[in-house]
Amino acid sequence: MSLFLQADSLAVASQVVTEAQPTEQTLSMWSLLTSGGIGGQLIMLVLFIQLFFALFLYFERLMAINKASKIDASFMNNIKMNIMSGKIDAAKMLCAQTNSPVARLIEKGISRIGKPLEDINTAIENAGNLELYKLEKNTSMLATISGAGPMVGFLGTVVGMILAFHKMASGGGQIEVGALAEGIYTAMTTTVVGLIVGIIAYVGYNHLVVKTNKVVNQMEANAVDFLDLLNEPV
Repeated sequence: MSLFLQADSLAVASQVVTEAQPTEQTLSMWSLLTSGGIGGQLIMLVLFIQLFFALFLYFERLMAINKASKIDASFMNNIKMNIMSGKIDAAKMLCAQTNSPVARLIEKGISRIGKPLEDINTAIENAGNLELYKLEKNTSMLATISGAGPMVGFLGTVVGMILAFHKMASGGGQIEVGALAEGIYTAMTTTVVGLIVGIIAYVGYNHLVVKTNKVVNQMEANAVDFLDLLNEPV
């Protein structure tokens, strides 16, 4: 009989110990992002809107710049052959059929053949500035997001700390750590997401700048080749 009593007491004791042990709680990413209350959720919404626009602008500009950088390797050779043989209209037609910044620059120069070389150079430079503006379209917005994202995240940090201190002030000396969770979550999650948005936009902007510079160098090299062609003795 005593053995049965001892077994029952051991079972009850083990059950009490098991219930006393804290259970591990897992927090999903979505719960983490939305656990900052109304203020944190609004700031998080602004950050995700910035992230969407940053990704959209990056990929849209990347495809446009890649398209602008593609040009047939034999394009300038064909232009040179047509001009040297006096087929100016054929050279213009070739430029019109080629959809690239280089072709539009050369077409502008061909349309000025017969005028002073300085006027041709000026026309090409003006056309180049217009093409550069098209390439850099909306990239400044990406640079703005790279700076605005962390600032919005830091705004969330301030809002979260205000919420936490407000809880402490309203609770007096009886405040619990759990009551500060909303403000702390707001402060931490908005800071992290803001920095992520800023880093993505910053890296994307600098990558586009590098790609744009390559296209500009390509335009300048072909423009120099065209001007050298006009300077060659007949």
